[in-house]
Amino acid sequence: MKDFRQLKVWEKAHQLALAIYNVTKGFPKEEIYGLTSQIRRASMSVPINIAEGCGRNTDADFARFLQIAMGSASETEYQLLLSHDLEFLTKEQYEKLNTDVTEIKRMLTSLIQTLRVNR
Repeated sequence: MKDFRQLKVWEKAHQLALAIYNVTKGFPKEEIYGLTSQIRRASMSVPINIAEGCGRNTDADFARFLQIAMGSASETEYQLLLSHDLEFLTKEQYEKLNTDVTEIKRMLTSLIQTLRVNR
């Protein structure tokens, strides 16, 4: 069993989830059960799945949860684009958050590849 807090990708994903919770406070109130809820759930799913994967016994199980985290990161990436296009995010907010999610996806890819090589 691994300690998820030791992983840089988990830390970055956790910080992204916190940033998204903060920025979505400014979303329109009518979006509370729509886009606000969706982007929050998707963004927090990334560090949740990394943490859950760390609690599994095998690298194969861990890699499977990292793949799920990757899917959630992609979902978050699209929801950020939609939020920007709907003018809920400024260009600067969008660019910062999008850069962060892109880096998280790169880190997840690298970790997944490392786990597969070590099989």
